[in-house]
Amino acid sequence: MNIGAKIAKRRKEIGMTQELLAEKLSLSPQAISRWENGWNLPDIENIGLIAEALKLSPSALIGENRSAYEWELREQLYSEDHMFTRLKTIAELSDLKETYKALYYMRDRHSGQFRKKLKYSDAKVPYIVHPLMMACHAYSMGLVDDELLAVLLLHDVCEDCGITPEELPFSENIRRAVDLLTKKSDGSLSKEENTAIYYKALKKNRLASIAKVIDRCNNVSTMAQSFSDRKLAEYIDETENFVFPVLSTIKQTWPEYNNAVFLIKYQMLSVLESLKIMLSEK
Repeated sequence: MNIGAKIAKRRKEIGMTQELLAEKLSLSPQAISRWENGWNLPDIENIGLIAEALKLSPSALIGENRSAYEWELREQLYSEDHMFTRLKTIAELSDLKETYKALYYMRDRHSGQFRKKLKYSDAKVPYIVHPLMMACHAYSMGLVDDELLAVLLLHDVCEDCGITPEELPFSENIRRAVDLLTKKSDGSLSKEENTAIYYKALKKNRLASIAKVIDRCNNVSTMAQSFSDRKLAEYIDETENFVFPVLSTIKQTWPEYNNAVFLIKYQMLSVLESLKIMLSEK
């Protein structure tokens, strides 16, 4: 099937008119018609925009005998309501007071915030899906630590919600860890220097270290949904150069987390190596 036929087929599948597709691409409906009738081909620089408008991957649009666009693209993996209820129940049954309080504090502070827009969907994913998923992952790995679960839930409230660590109504250990996880920038230093300082400091703190690697594992697992190829490459480099050393520090300093380190590193390595292959083939 040629690219014009693919455009026509997919456009009709999602109930989009030629006029609407043209509007999304800032082109005329006649241009869309010419593609679909095989009179012209889209310019190569338009492929990404067309794929995004049609909620396809670019490779599915231009590749031969590909049916990726027939797959269901999930905007989010789990319901935030279900995760919230699960963690609330866990906190109540295990008397995790800081975790219980963090659930409501986090939900209130992140209200109205959404994750970065996905490449092939216009859906808005509530931001709290991210910290909730992190806390659920930690619990599933056996990390039933009240302060750690609270840090995972709160790790972005200072950076994203205009809250200072001192204002957090939680224990000193939690405030310190969230402070270390909050990125700060010294304008007199390069991005690389700021990044090195950030990771050097958090590696000295148990809660911040564990929270960071779980955070990165979650982001690595979903970043292909919204990152450009350039951002993916930068993220892979940062993960290998800075986050993997944090995992090594955790293993050497806090051996009780060895099982979690194994699982987290396996997940990140699996995703990163797959993404490297995909990027190298483009």
